[in-house]
Amino acid sequence: MLSFVATAAAALALSPFLGASAMNVSNVLVYSATAGFRHDSIPTAVDSLSKLGSSYGINFVNTEDPTRFNDEYLSQFDALFFLHTTEEVLDSRGKAAFQRYLDNGGNFVGVHAAANCLLNFTTMERTLDDHLFADIRRVSVLADPVASLITGSQFAYHPDFTNATIVVLDANHPSTAPLPPQWRVRDEIYNFNHDPRDLGAVVVLTVDERSYHDDGDRSPGQGSPHPIAWYMEKLRGTNSTGLVGRSWYTALGHSNASWVDDMFMSHIMGGVSWVVASNTTRALNPSATVGSLGPEYTPPAQPPQTTATIDSHGGASSVFNHGIFGGLSAVGAASLFSALWVLHTF
Repeated sequence: MLSFVATAAAALALSPFLGASAMNVSNVLVYSATAGFRHDSIPTAVDSLSKLGSSYGINFVNTEDPTRFNDEYLSQFDALFFLHTTEEVLDSRGKAAFQRYLDNGGNFVGVHAAANCLLNFTTMERTLDDHLFADIRRVSVLADPVASLITGSQFAYHPDFTNATIVVLDANHPSTAPLPPQWRVRDEIYNFNHDPRDLGAVVVLTVDERSYHDDGDRSPGQGSPHPIAWYMEKLRGTNSTGLVGRSWYTALGHSNASWVDDMFMSHIMGGVSWVVASNTTRALNPSATVGSLGPEYTPPAQPPQTTATIDSHGGASSVFNHGIFGGLSAVGAASLFSALWVLHTF
């Protein structure tokens, strides 16, 4: 993998030529249905995603209609994005269609409460190691095979809304490339019932547990350092013997403030852009059976600019104010980085 500095420098050097690499606009279904707690940031999140999508060649479609989870409708999407979904948000038919979508190479994005939904989705339990599944059941009656296999873990609890320091473990990933090494946020800091690394996930963000107060009983099973965001190059929970999609999850994003913050949105858009570059859907692979059929998208020669504050939570000053990025916004740099990642994939 290219180093962050080398990749960023190459992105700037290649930016005038990115327009020569055409791909289909990616369709991403944002599913924000809730059957339990409902986050009031959902409308803000949907609005921000919609505004930024075109700059990344992504068409976001929002629904809370569970009947949309059928083979015909899901087949047009390059990724399913579970936004703050809680508890049982699909019936048995919807879950079966969801499973088939994953089996056909579909991709998955989960944000925040997505790690606490579909509590009774048992169709993929068999892919968990028996001893691991037993351990999860002992820890929580809300153990969630979907969260375990697709997102990589499941929610246990969180302390009060708090300031905390997020630590970047892997600055090469598009979802973390725009972030400072230590990123001060104000959010709900999730604890999990087991370590996503045990299921093959690569953790890219952790939290410094010394930077905030938590009176809860943290499970040692979630691993150390404390995971906050991670990805799977090949997601778990699929029956496919061919194309297997990607998954990416972040535990951040509870409040409205996050979804209008430039730094946070660069994190989200970097993750989504990486997922749809999987080459397992029709956005990039004409032989795939799910995903966008067009129109074509050509990355802009110049990245989009924004006027939003780089870090509204008082963290380290942005690395984009100097050096190789020459003052690019966080979202602009993430967009350019993601475009280069697609080229690097091939």
